[in-house]
Amino acid sequence: PPTACGLCQSPERAPPAAGQDCPQASAASACGKAQQPPRGPWPIAREEGPCRHGHGVHLLRVLILLWSLPGIPQTRDDNWGETTTAVTGTSEHSLSQEDIVRITKDLEDSVGLDCRRYFSLTLAVVLGLLVFLTPLAFLALPHLLWPDKLLVCGTACEGLFISVAFKLLILLLAVWALFFRAPRAGLPRVFVFRALLAVLVLLFVVSYWLFYGVRILDSQDENYQGIVQYAVSLVDALLFIHYLAIVLLELRQLQPAFSVCVTRSTDGETRHYNLGQLSIQRAALVIIENYYRDFSVHNPALLTASKSRAAKHLAGLKVYNVDGEFPASPATGPENNAATGLAHSQSRAMIAAAARRRDTSHNELYYEEAEHERRVRKRKARLVVAVEEAFTHIKRMQEEEQKKAPGDVMDPREAAQAIFPSMARSLQKYLRTTRQQHCHSMESIQQHLAFCITNDMTPKAFLESYLTPGPTLQYGRERWLARQWTLVSEVSVTSGLKEGAIFLLKCIDFSLVVTAKRIPCIQLSEEFIDPKSHKFVLRLQSETSV
Repeated sequence: PPTACGLCQSPERAPPAAGQDCPQASAASACGKAQQPPRGPWPIAREEGPCRHGHGVHLLRVLILLWSLPGIPQTRDDNWGETTTAVTGTSEHSLSQEDIVRITKDLEDSVGLDCRRYFSLTLAVVLGLLVFLTPLAFLALPHLLWPDKLLVCGTACEGLFISVAFKLLILLLAVWALFFRAPRAGLPRVFVFRALLAVLVLLFVVSYWLFYGVRILDSQDENYQGIVQYAVSLVDALLFIHYLAIVLLELRQLQPAFSVCVTRSTDGETRHYNLGQLSIQRAALVIIENYYRDFSVHNPALLTASKSRAAKHLAGLKVYNVDGEFPASPATGPENNAATGLAHSQSRAMIAAAARRRDTSHNELYYEEAEHERRVRKRKARLVVAVEEAFTHIKRMQEEEQKKAPGDVMDPREAAQAIFPSMARSLQKYLRTTRQQHCHSMESIQQHLAFCITNDMTPKAFLESYLTPGPTLQYGRERWLARQWTLVSEVSVTSGLKEGAIFLLKCIDFSLVVTAKRIPCIQLSEEFIDPKSHKFVLRLQSETSV
């Protein structure tokens, strides 16, 4: 049967019978506007087709754009989709398609990283328990399964118990120190050497269990001292595997083998580092850690000057068409070819004019930089004077003076807040001139000022953080911390560094271009010089005064 009309379905009016027209719907269609209830809390759009209902009066299709948003109530009737008519409204929780895709991708990445981290931790714990419980199980199973058949364990056998106990303790501490450390970062691929060591340990323990089951459990061996020695040999082998892990994971990368050049794509700042035998993903991790320490903080405001200058030069050019305007959307044919040729000629004219103006643009650049340097020096001088005068207003009190002085005594935080207003204006102007205002908040400046006052630092020491751009770690984490880096490489990230390897580390605002070069082999030769051969003579000339 046809769906009941949303205009007539109410507690006071029953829905019309099948085949009958809706009176209100026909009246609404006559006036051109249908009655609409108040808009709901969710944004929806409608699509109107032929107004038909039942046999042909009214039909409305509703498309839900956003079904569930945070903070929006979800109370509705069971038949709300059939009886509700609404128009598109503006919501404060509106999201674009790009935002939805980005949020979905971030959720998938975070869930994937968490699952991978917990899976690796769970696998490591299970493997560790298997390794440490296996020698104890080798010693305990004979006493549980055939205690009456075992021979008496002598003094040498009991001494092996002490050896097993201390070796297991040493192995436990060594494994904790090498493997159970807080992860520094999440890598895109598994660490190959660590995975190989885990597989080696698993195969090793399984092999010992197979031999133990075939030769000891099945035959119920009575020589308990031999069983203890078998467990001791297992612990010794595990210690040697741990030594192999130290060599592969820690010692192998200490010898420098490659020199990598790291260049920031936006401003071209470059650093060079020496790395050992590392995979591409682990080399990228080392480079990112060194980037936060060695590179200056990325300042996008310093990069806008060249772009605005180029835009200003092009904005002053105008092209006129003396033959008339060509159509905005010409059809295919001769007119289209003529319009395309005209557009190409205009582009060539603008490029030629820009090239002619470029001959004199270096003068503008020279005077702009000179004026900027003059303003920076002026602001710097005012800032230095203001800070030095502000520091003269505070004095550290000695213990004797603290006992005698009944007046105003301030802690470092209060002293910083007291003298900060006298230097705030000069510091703000200097930071704006050098385009550093987004890197320093008022709270961070006051904290740094209180730190300098507490440690009896001079005004010059206080100003060093603002006059000279420091490393990235010097600033607050919200100013530079990137949530995720993306490693872009043409080869597998688990492969080792090679001669001429190039890969990128992408962040939100910039990328790091990394080029690897192998350190050349150096040949040194020795040449012996006899100390007695150092003999000299004095060459005299007639013009000299000697």
